[in-house]
Amino acid sequence: MAPDYVFRPMTTSDLPLVRRWLAEPHVVQWWGDPSEQYDLVSGDLNEPAMDQFIVAAGSRDFAYLQCYDLTAWNSGFGEHPRGTRGIDLFIGEPGMIERGHGSALAGAAACRAMVGRSVRAI
Repeated sequence: MAPDYVFRPMTTSDLPLVRRWLAEPHVVQWWGDPSEQYDLVSGDLNEPAMDQFIVAAGSRDFAYLQCYDLTAWNSGFGEHPRGTRGIDLFIGEPGMIERGHGSALAGAAACRAMVGRSVRAI
């Protein structure tokens, strides 16, 4: 059973942590160049169509999750109904990978959004 996750909105004070996570080899494998990704992630902090979260299990921050309007960035996915959201995430802490957290986080975020809670409040 997955732990209860705490999703809190990312702030500028989280940027050093996110920069460190983006440089982890297991994150670079999927997200690519850490400097490029950091520029994108940090540049989206004030983007209204992008919600960014730091995720904790217990009191330990260990992951990043972003949720966004597909029409804003990802036109390559084809046509989607208005309001369709995309989710991207990574587990930043190496000791937390390969434990099922990725799919559990995506599911927890989707469930919270579907039961009427604002994405901004997950």
